[in-house]
Amino acid sequence: MRPTRSALLVAVTALAPALLLTAPAVAANTAPASVAVTSASASSTDDPGTPVDEMTEEELRLAIFRILADPDSGKGVTREAGEALDGTADDMRAFLKTGYRLAQFEDDQVAIFRILADPDSGKAVVREASEALDAHSPEAARAFL
Repeated sequence: MRPTRSALLVAVTALAPALLLTAPAVAANTAPASVAVTSASASSTDDPGTPVDEMTEEELRLAIFRILADPDSGKGVTREAGEALDGTADDMRAFLKTGYRLAQFEDDQVAIFRILADPDSGKAVVREASEALDAHSPEAARAFL
């Protein structure tokens, strides 16, 4: 990751809570904004009916930066997120709609292969890991892990 992007990621991560808590919704004593944004950003990658098409470019970047800030994001997710950030708003939308899911599947497959390569993995673990890989499904790989 480029040093500029790393610095931007740190700045966004540090400033996001402060900016979200000063929003008018918090001042009006409604539901906390951080909960709404967290659920929206988490569901934008899982639910096909999310309003990703209605998000501004800043909101798209913030959602991708949150994915990058997750310590469980692997090399595939990091690579695809970086390419989306370097692209247009449509590229970022495509990443949030389908690219993140596919990149996470790639990272999950790598994790499963590492489990299979471990000589201490038992027969049952090897059998279940093989079934998860044979399913060719992101859901099956995630369920195994």
